[in-house]
Amino acid sequence: MKNHFVLLLLAFCMTSFGHGQRRKKSQEEKTPVEIAQSPKLVVGIVVDQMRYDYLTRFWNHYGEGGFKRLVNDGFNCKNNHFNYAPTSTGPGHTSVYTGTTPATHGIIGNNWYDKETGEEVYCAGDDSYQSVGTTSDAGQMSPHRMLTTTVTDQLRLHTQQRGKVIAVALKDRGAILPGGHSANAAYWFEGGTAGNWITSSYYMNALPQWVNDFNTSDAVEAYKKPWTTLKPIETYLESGLDNNSYEGKIDGETTTAFPHDLPSLWEDNGDFGLLRITPYGNSITADFALTALDGEDLGTDTITDFLAISFSSTDYVGHFFGVNSKEVQDTYLRLDQDLARIFAALDEKVGAGEYTVFLTADHAAINVPAYLADQKIPAGYLDMEGMREEFNEYLQYKYGTTDVVKNISNNQIFLDHKILTNLDIDLDDAEEDIAKELLSYEVVNQVYTGHQMWTNEYSEGIPYILQNGYNQKRSGDILFVPKPGFISYGRTGSTHGSPMIYDTHTPLLFYGKGINQGSTVNRTEIPDIAPTIAALLGIAFPNGTTGKPIGQVLE
Repeated sequence: MKNHFVLLLLAFCMTSFGHGQRRKKSQEEKTPVEIAQSPKLVVGIVVDQMRYDYLTRFWNHYGEGGFKRLVNDGFNCKNNHFNYAPTSTGPGHTSVYTGTTPATHGIIGNNWYDKETGEEVYCAGDDSYQSVGTTSDAGQMSPHRMLTTTVTDQLRLHTQQRGKVIAVALKDRGAILPGGHSANAAYWFEGGTAGNWITSSYYMNALPQWVNDFNTSDAVEAYKKPWTTLKPIETYLESGLDNNSYEGKIDGETTTAFPHDLPSLWEDNGDFGLLRITPYGNSITADFALTALDGEDLGTDTITDFLAISFSSTDYVGHFFGVNSKEVQDTYLRLDQDLARIFAALDEKVGAGEYTVFLTADHAAINVPAYLADQKIPAGYLDMEGMREEFNEYLQYKYGTTDVVKNISNNQIFLDHKILTNLDIDLDDAEEDIAKELLSYEVVNQVYTGHQMWTNEYSEGIPYILQNGYNQKRSGDILFVPKPGFISYGRTGSTHGSPMIYDTHTPLLFYGKGINQGSTVNRTEIPDIAPTIAALLGIAFPNGTTGKPIGQVLE
């Protein structure tokens, strides 16, 4: 009996010892939790007016180091969309970096009618600051009209201002808005006879020496050369005929076809400003961004820095030549090469695997409606002058005056509330009556009132997109949407701005440290970008964030 008890005791002790050993071993093998990633540098790339299908359409022409590197080794969001309108540059860049829409961040257009002052304002204009690097007023800019913080602001706050933020773009708004309120610097390109990079006294009182050195070099002058195709033009089968009626002609040209002899066209087309409507504008931007990488010592320590780059020439080329042009194709093939050399420089100077990149667009674009119509696809143009004449006749008949309307812009109508009150007309009634009138016009497809934007919460379709773009303090009283395929624009070139899918579907690619390899066809939206990067870095989300982190993207 005693021996039996001893055996039981030994067995119990051995079992307890075994459990203890396993528990100890399990604790030793437990992998430490990584609460956040700390890339040395985040590079945000916005390609102005890039449709998603530019990735797939030109895929076979791309090299391995640019777009293909991002897609093959990074994460591709194939069903990415803007979830608001108007789809234009100012709101686009702001929404990418704030993680929200114009309803919250307040940038409701590139320009808009200010209901308080009764004047048109520019999204980045600010005459309380002075130009730096030029004697013109091209530097009188700041982000003061942006109501919320950006992910770049949050990085600055999180690192106690030790993490640097530098933003560059040909367009002022393409640099200022991504840089946020607390950027170390934002630089943009001034054309004309100088062709220099400039900034605003909002950031500094004098250009750094590295910028002066770049401006006095022949880096920009080197692009004063003919624009010929990168590859034999007969291989550009993914775009339309070279000489056609759907493209604009540069002043001094008699044809839309390649080559474009820039030196002979120089003085009649704004000197260095001419480079904006060529792929060379993107190459200049890449040159300057790489110079900033060195000049600002970005990504050289353990504190995360941020380089925001916007490639603007893609937008200028698309507007001028149209999305089906050989000029657009050549611009993207050359941009692919510029991306490749940026990534190669990051590998060398920051270190492969030590940086994180995202690439997206600020909007997409419609194909030239004249071309679509010739292909028997419903498309056309709004006769705005004729519509305005008919609309004024309605206002005169209905209210006895046209003064009840203060402004029509960005497909919005701003009413004069004081005049309506004096006429003893209820605002909601006026909105509804005018909306019904607009809906009777053949080219208008949908109309919504400010009252509807205030009182409903839309979750899908066109009204959802319009509501996300509707800012209660800044937007108009009536919003109208043209028929699909119809635009208010010239008969050559492409444009954007609508809530239609051809303007909302843009690429979204992530690559580098902390990023999964793969893809998704689940819907993602532009405001998801900033919280995704914030979650990666472990920093606070921008203070107006309405988007959500894309979980599949992050390791």
